[in-house]
Amino acid sequence: MLTAAVVGALTAGLVAVAGPQLTANSTDAVPPGAQPQAAPAAQPDPDTCAPMVAALSPRDRLAQRLMVGVDAADPAGATAIVRESQVGGVFLGGNATALLQDDRLAALQKASRTPLAVAVDEEGGRVQRIDELDGDVPSARQMAASDSPEEVAGIARERAGQLRARGVTWNLAPSVDVSDQPRTAVIGDRSFSDDPATVTRYAAAWAEGQQAGGVFGVLKHFPGHGHSSGDSHKGSVSTPPLDQLRAGDLRPYADLVGPGKPLDGRVGVMLGHLDVPGLTTDVPTSIAPAAYRLLREDYRFDGLAMTDDLGAMKAITDRFGLAEATTRALTAGADMALFSNVTPVAPLLDAAEKALAEGRITAQDNDTAVARVLAAKGLCSRG
Repeated sequence: MLTAAVVGALTAGLVAVAGPQLTANSTDAVPPGAQPQAAPAAQPDPDTCAPMVAALSPRDRLAQRLMVGVDAADPAGATAIVRESQVGGVFLGGNATALLQDDRLAALQKASRTPLAVAVDEEGGRVQRIDELDGDVPSARQMAASDSPEEVAGIARERAGQLRARGVTWNLAPSVDVSDQPRTAVIGDRSFSDDPATVTRYAAAWAEGQQAGGVFGVLKHFPGHGHSSGDSHKGSVSTPPLDQLRAGDLRPYADLVGPGKPLDGRVGVMLGHLDVPGLTTDVPTSIAPAAYRLLREDYRFDGLAMTDDLGAMKAITDRFGLAEATTRALTAGADMALFSNVTPVAPLLDAAEKALAEGRITAQDNDTAVARVLAAKGLCSRG
């Protein structure tokens, strides 16, 4: 069990104390003629996630890797799901807003022994969850056409502040898909532009703005849904070959994530349900080990990687049941599996426990994934 006291004690270890500064008149100054001593090597930040992971039971570690949908119109039902399953996060989709009012999400948090990630997909335009409560935000394409990146950062910061005030901690946005699809297509005006450089600028602005507003962001849909053959909600879709994606759709990831990049360590990445020639064979990217290797090795991303919705998108559900999709995702390399609808959690955890016992999920990989989830929630540092 991970109590609030444990979390507080562990996260307190993140605070570093600066040492004394030498001045020209300091008694510690180097005497004339003496050889100056090399400055001590900087010490790495402590890993405060490892003890938090160790404090969780094996089943609770696996539960941290699940984000499940709850009915925003049914606070009591949502609380029961969290209390019984101890999942790592909940997702609020649709237009119901009961959970987003009157501090009900704070009550939901109390049902969890480990602080929850509470997620929405607030992109603006036709994908919004709080527009009836806090007003409308334009679509990504509209913002890129009419606002500067600095203005978009301000819009994102304000929206994130509104989300945070209601108890939301994660936003599964922005879309970094590069697309010239018609406005109402599956990506369409959810994309900032058909120009990768423009997408990069505006996605960075949105992500940085919402982080400043106190919300963790997730880039999507890796490796690129903008030139896909259809809508993965409705069935299997394919993309251009991997080499072609590298030249366009993947450029925002190359420019934004990985060591030294603007969003390094600041965002997660969502993998779409995409069949990519040259990358995947018989399964979509969200459950394909090769796709996670591409993200981790080629783009050197070491943060949270999560799936798109495994429970209500036919690109997955036409091929696999919920439990098999879950274990395939977790064994492939997903840190977190997403389900947008209310979903029975116990069968998912039973299947994941079986995969762990059989070695299909290794204990080391599982602990690393849980640490990424906890770090994305702001509960610890991975060092």
